[in-house]
Amino acid sequence: MPTIANPLQPTATITANLVHQLFPFTPLANIEAHLPPILAALAAAHLDDKPMLLVALATIRAEAEPFLPLTEAPSVYNTSPGGRPFDLYDHRRDLGNQGPPDGADFRGRGFVQLTGRANYTHYAHEIDQPLVANPALAASPAVAAQLLAHFLAEKEAPIRRALTANDLAAARRLVNGGSHGLDRFTDAFHIGFRLLPD
Repeated sequence: MPTIANPLQPTATITANLVHQLFPFTPLANIEAHLPPILAALAAAHLDDKPMLLVALATIRAEAEPFLPLTEAPSVYNTSPGGRPFDLYDHRRDLGNQGPPDGADFRGRGFVQLTGRANYTHYAHEIDQPLVANPALAASPAVAAQLLAHFLAEKEAPIRRALTANDLAAARRLVNGGSHGLDRFTDAFHIGFRLLPD
């Protein structure tokens, strides 16, 4: 069973069995396979204390509940009725998209569902991976773990303020930009808060 000690809290260990309790509908095998690179990436980013570990795990529960680095599928949120898949993303300037095929190329991927040309470009530099030339890399497990850690690290200060204020909705907005998955995020955070050692 994979176990990684938390270097900031030497007595704390995070196991797949423990994390599985935060993910009641997820196959344990998925957690066993993907938890080690996630914990390693969080440790490398100095986000392995209890509050940020919980935010990371709760984010995965909200964004990629199967504990797999998912690739976004066409839906009413990204595809117009009868339209080409992801056409609603093609001209999203807030995502840095420049028209077709940017919507499909830079759809949500990974544990944090990285979306948009601007984000792929930014994080390509941050983690030194050719994400713009090969966007599918964002859904590979090791790269998805790095993206999750870097994404949270960039928002660490406001996330910690939201947690201090006991405002999980604000913490979720800082990652997602809205409240999508807030129920799953909150559930995982509260379960983890009870189970993870201080």
